[in-house]
Amino acid sequence: MSSVNITIKPAIFGFVAYSGTGKTTLIEKLITYLTEKGYNISVIKHTHHRFDVDRPGKDSYRHREAGASEVLLVSDQRWVLMHEQAAIQEMSIEDQLSKLAPCDLVFLEGFKASPIPKILSPEIRIKRRSQDKSHR
Repeated sequence: MSSVNITIKPAIFGFVAYSGTGKTTLIEKLITYLTEKGYNISVIKHTHHRFDVDRPGKDSYRHREAGASEVLLVSDQRWVLMHEQAAIQEMSIEDQLSKLAPCDLVFLEGFKASPIPKILSPEIRIKRRSQDKSHR
């Protein structure tokens, strides 16, 4: 018998709005709702800011500072791969998606100029849970 290898690509939705208008809160609520329904969700968050998930002085930080091009941090709960880019250019959306494990849906936060379907709102009015509780 021959087996059939079928690759199903996840649905991809982008969320675009000004900073502080509730994109992250909306995405958080959607992730909670959809994972409770059994969907496997991944998120790619775009940032224009320089960022570092590592901390100065930690072994992994020192390895990167010494010139390692990749450092993989692994524990029993999660793992993260830090890849240093020599070029200033960002990865394409396709390259970013290729880094994710198989899933049902991918939410992209940011990426205003990308050609993916987007939920666009000049202002999303969803309050964070802590704000909701303080107004009761």
